[in-house]
Formats: sequence, structure tokens, C-alpha cells
Amino acid sequence: MAGEKRTILHLDLDAFYASVEQLDDPALRGRPVIVGGPSNRGVVCAASYEARRFGVRSAMPTSQARRLCPEGVFLNPRFSRYGALSDQVFGVYRRYTPLCEPLSLDEAFLDVTASRALHGDGPSIAARIRREVREETGLTVSAGVAEVKLAAKIATDLGKPDGLTVVPPGGVAAFLAPLAVGKLWGVGGVTEAALRRIGVSTIGDLARLPESAVSAALGADRARGLRALARGEDEREVVPDEAARSVGGEETFEQDLTGEVALARALLLQAGRVGRRLRAARLRGRIVTLKVKYADFTQVTRRVTLEAPTDDDRLIYRTARGLLARIEAGRPVRLAGVTVSGFDEEAEAPPQLDLFGGPADAGLAAPTGARRRQALHAALDKLADKYGERTVAPADLSDRGEAERWPVHRRRDRE
Repeated sequence: MAGEKRTILHLDLDAFYASVEQLDDPALRGRPVIVGGPSNRGVVCAASYEARRFGVRSAMPTSQARRLCPEGVFLNPRFSRYGALSDQVFGVYRRYTPLCEPLSLDEAFLDVTASRALHGDGPSIAARIRREVREETGLTVSAGVAEVKLAAKIATDLGKPDGLTVVPPGGVAAFLAPLAVGKLWGVGGVTEAALRRIGVSTIGDLARLPESAVSAALGADRARGLRALARGEDEREVVPDEAARSVGGEETFEQDLTGEVALARALLLQAGRVGRRLRAARLRGRIVTLKVKYADFTQVTRRVTLEAPTDDDRLIYRTARGLLARIEAGRPVRLAGVTVSGFDEEAEAPPQLDLFGGPADAGLAAPTGARRRQALHAALDKLADKYGERTVAPADLSDRGEAERWPVHRRRDRE
């Protein structure tokens, strides 16, 4: 109804990747777990709260994390497992409202305004969600409840780990006022320093300061927007999840790769991962994009549009490998990435054609062959989810000599 106060939940799984590892391996519970892989060029994807006591944080270089926490357990990420658990958790969220806006695998906003008549007030809904997530997955989720997104997000952060923080109706401005101004969205290090130079240290200071003074320091547009947020004015709606626009990932190699053979082997494993994620999301795409960053940090992308959408990692690999002919493969490469986009909304796709216009595979052209390929994918995907992505590897990855061994790398999967 008009003028009705909204009820927004912000939900965030605690140390998600690290918590999943501790859930799956009880021997890791209570130990400092750092997910991010062994690469010296890598970064930390997630750190358990035991590791955070040593100062380890997400996005920190792995080499720094090792210095801070030499006794830490460093693990490669298992994105298929994380994605499966994320889907299960989001299934719990959607029992209470269709207005669910994912921010990442482990974080979301929910608008439960219309759900209160059926499920109770915001804190009651948040408590039920937290209980059901714990009972059904073994994971803990922290929650913030407020009238606006900004306050709900900050409330969650203040209550971590495993907390429920409620901003009372009408109390957003009072809740924000004593907090450091750096907690406000849009206030990074440079902006915070500029605000402190004019005497602003808390969000309340910013709300009280005349707009003209803030404009002189930050410019009129920034000043107007930040002061509105500082007063608790945040009209942004919860936007239900949109269809993924792309599925892909990037590899930053421990040692630069040179030549098509080395790059092709990198793309082979990467294409397998992308295919598994596409199938898990029931997506097929027509556009395959190859991204390469050279040792001097110059970057190029090449793409091709297929005749039919695909989720077949074999075809994704062959297409990406064909694109290698369109880059300077002889230059040292520090990063490579494969992305699939241009999704079809239909669940089933017609027979697939390869980069050069012929059938992707003779068996795939026939319905029986397609079904066999789908069954094989399903079996391999289950093995990868349960035992890791290299449990079953293409022969191309297993029959090479030591000189062509798969390089240690930093991986960043994304949607």
C-alpha cells in the first residue's frame, strides 16, 4: 500500500568457501582454512574466521597470507560444490519471497514486505531462514533487517559471524549516525580522506554538514547522493535475479605461457569447467570469447558466434582453440580466459555445429548420440562435484611429459 514501510533482508553466508571446506572435511573445523590455491600470484578467495585472526582477508595475495598464517590450510577452490550449495540456500530464500536479488554466490537482498502477513515480521522471517539454512545445509548465514538496502547490508556486517541485526522501523538514520563514514556505500579511501579533511568522521557528521561544504570537497553530485544515504534515504528496489549474461572464468598463470600448445592445454581444462557450470545452470550459449592478457599487461579478446547454442565443453574448447590462431600466441601470456554468452532461453538446443561449419561430432548429430553425450556429461559432472574437477581428465591433460605439466595458477570463475 502507498507509504508502507519496506522490510529488506540482507543475507550473507559466513566465510562461505572456507565454511564449505570445513563442512565437507570435519578435520578442518577449528583450523585456519584459506581458499585460493597455492599460486604465489594468486589471491585469497575466502578465509575462515580462524585464519582471519591472523589478519588473512579475501583478495589478499596468497604469498602475504602464507607469511601471516604459515600454519594455515591452503586449498584450491571447488566452484562446482560452492555453486550447488548456493543454489540450495537460495532455494530456502525463495520460499519466503520471489523478490530475491543475488549479489554473489553467498550474498543476497530479499524484499519481504509482502510476505509479512503470511510469515511474520522481518526479524521472524530472517530467523526462520537462518534456521532452515543451518538445518538443511550445515552452513551459517548472517542477516540484517532494515527498511532500506544500505542499512540492511551494514547491519549484516556488524553482526557477523552467525548474527541477526535488526534496525528498528524509523531508526535507520539513528542506526547509521555513529558509524564511521567509511562504512557508507561509495566512500572509498580517497573520498574518506577528503571528508575527514573537512571534519567528517562519522555518517552522522556527513548528514549534519551543509551540502555546500560537502560539495566543495567532493563535487555537487557526489555530495547530494552521499548526504542522502547518510540520512538513511535509499530508494533502491530489490531487483529479482536476472538471467546470467555470461559464464566463464580466467586463469592467471604462475609462470607465463608461450605457444599454442601450452595455451591450448590451459583452455582445455577451463572449457570443461565452463561447460559444467553451464549445464548446472541449464544454459546454452552461442558466443564463445577468448581473452588473453600478455606479460606486458596488454589485453586482447576474440570471439565467434556458433550456429547453435552449446553447453558442450568439447565444442567450447575446440572453438576457443580455433581463436588462438587470431592472437599472437608466441608472446608470453600471463592470463587466459574463456567465456560463453548469447544464451538461448530454450532448455533444449538443436544439434551443434563447430567453428568451421561442420557437425561438432558425428555422434552429436543423431538424437541417440546427443543423449549419450548428455549422459556422459551428467556422470562426469557428478564426479567433479564430489571428488574435484580433475578426477576424470581428458587424455590431453594426462599423457604429456613433465615439460608440459599443467601450471599452478589463480582462477577466477564468474557469471
